[in-house]
Amino acid sequence: MTARILRIELRRSVAVPVALVLAAVGTALLLTFTEGFAGRWMQLAVAGRVLLAALWPLTLAGGVWMGRRDARSRVGELFATTARPRRQRVRPAAAALALCAVAGYALPLLAGAAWVIPTSGYFPADAVTVSAIGALSLVAAGWLGLAAGRAAPRLVTAPLLAVAAFAAGTLLPDWLTTRASVSDGGLDQAPSALLLTPVMVNPPADFQTITTRVDLVQALWLAAVAASGLLLFGARRRGLALAAAPAVVATAAALVLLPTGGYRAAAAVDPGAVALVCDRDGRPVCVRRAHAGLLPDVTAPARRALTLMADRLPGSPGRAVESRALPFWADRDAAQRAGVTPAGTLVFDSPDIGPRGHAGFDRDPVTTMLEAAFRGDCGDGPETPDAVLARTVAAAWLRGRPPVPLLWSDAATDRTADRAYRELTRLSPDDQRRLVARARLAALRCDTSPLAALLHPGSA
Repeated sequence: MTARILRIELRRSVAVPVALVLAAVGTALLLTFTEGFAGRWMQLAVAGRVLLAALWPLTLAGGVWMGRRDARSRVGELFATTARPRRQRVRPAAAALALCAVAGYALPLLAGAAWVIPTSGYFPADAVTVSAIGALSLVAAGWLGLAAGRAAPRLVTAPLLAVAAFAAGTLLPDWLTTRASVSDGGLDQAPSALLLTPVMVNPPADFQTITTRVDLVQALWLAAVAASGLLLFGARRRGLALAAAPAVVATAAALVLLPTGGYRAAAAVDPGAVALVCDRDGRPVCVRRAHAGLLPDVTAPARRALTLMADRLPGSPGRAVESRALPFWADRDAAQRAGVTPAGTLVFDSPDIGPRGHAGFDRDPVTTMLEAAFRGDCGDGPETPDAVLARTVAAAWLRGRPPVPLLWSDAATDRTADRAYRELTRLSPDDQRRLVARARLAALRCDTSPLAALLHPGSA
């Protein structure tokens, strides 16, 4: 009997149209930025959570529209005279909306998987957890919408609640994050309430995951909110306070258990993502496991750079490894991190990832690799323009041709680089090698003074 009623709900209610709208909107938005997740399962799961900024209000509005069905049909008094408890009568409608909300959330992710599978080499289990919490949040949104539609069966209720949900889930956290970032305490002092929204503001980077603690608290909180929504939808008037209790208690507990700092604080480095995957058919070239699909794209330019350095530079590196450093907006400890990069290793930055999951280079990749050889793991502190320009000169010397203009350079900067290159090549071969080798070793120790001195090699 229950299965038959559920099938009727799926055929005649707005549950299926809600799923179609969620799937269409989610897929359209997701496919506009495939470079954000191509080749990476965790980033696809994160992209799904970002999509909740649009999907959560739509699901809430769909629940409101479905919840006002009895009032719209004017059958409330008729159903009140039946002996069957209301909570039993509303279960099929709630189940139909929940199934369709989860399906509407899963379909865009399945479409996005077509951009992940061909170049992915790492599937973290946490990606399933992150996606499951997103699906659970839509169930909570739908059931809250059912309760709101029953309580306020007005035509304007759905759009008003959708706008309010968008503001509360996206605009307000973004405003609070921006406000915290300019305060004395920084983002670490952003309120823990930011993690109550399933929409990821400042999502984790490629080598990160969400901590188990945050996932667990969010899942329990959303389950409590969903339970309260269902109870409110099925409760009689005298039971409304008791029906709201799970959400109230869970919210109070979550605010205590969740860390401050928002999603930036909820992220942690994933050891599996930063593990090395190497091509050893020649000089070893390694990338992080989360970027395993990039290995065929970076191997050739990295080996070419290693060969050029071996031909001209004493003590040249014997292997190339992708850096595990996180971008400045994701790394909480970048300012405090500083280390010595091994002289035998060329550590290069993660290349840009294109819409199909392959590496994209704004400049010649060999030159980019050679410049990376003159940079150490020195945190995200400010870097002088002279040091950046000197790397261009050093890379040009290794290639044996004048420096290529930088993307941000002007005519004066280009002239400075050309003059430095000509002065360097006028020195004796031994002096050239000595200056460039000293500049590299000092840069690996985070001392860029000898590197900047390459702009004036005649006085070094």
